[in-house]
Amino acid sequence: MSFLDKAKKKLGDLAGSSKDDKPIDQETKGTIDQVKGEQSILDKIQNFLTGGYGTKEDLRELDKKLRDNYYSDFKIIRHRWEEINLEALKARQSNKDDYKKIIQIIDRVSEKINRADYGYAGLMDRKGSIKEDSLAKVFNYDKAVGVQIQDLKNQTDETYNQMEAEKWTEIAPRIRNIKLILLDLEEKWDNREREFRPLEA
Repeated sequence: MSFLDKAKKKLGDLAGSSKDDKPIDQETKGTIDQVKGEQSILDKIQNFLTGGYGTKEDLRELDKKLRDNYYSDFKIIRHRWEEINLEALKARQSNKDDYKKIIQIIDRVSEKINRADYGYAGLMDRKGSIKEDSLAKVFNYDKAVGVQIQDLKNQTDETYNQMEAEKWTEIAPRIRNIKLILLDLEEKWDNREREFRPLEA
């Protein structure tokens, strides 16, 4: 099941929950709204792929919204790691440089997302036609990126919880895995930029 399918199912389950269920807290509601937003944008982009309608301006706007959502995710993730890093310093952890390195990679990847030059509009030719094969490839990249960012958020939250419980020995092995996720995300984003180069170029 894809990330979007899982998100749709989760949102459907929440929408169909009974009145006796506990109210959703603000953090959970924010996460749901974020997933809804990204799902809606990806659905609209897919409409261009399957229906072949829309303008360069429409695609440019959708692409910007999607990148803004990803960038917002990274800001949340970075804030968490800042807190984890500060607590690691207070706890005099010997691997304190690893926490700083995570923040540095987060900054580098998030700025690449924020400053991306090309978007879906670059996949339209001078006549306004969409090169569907290229769009499909980039669209699949975006879904994969979304899945990995969600995984990064989940692992960051788990690490944060372990930090609060002062389980530093359990955090150390997670650092390498999170660093690998970030580096893979960076590679995926670099590939996305190459796929997005305008047809006119």
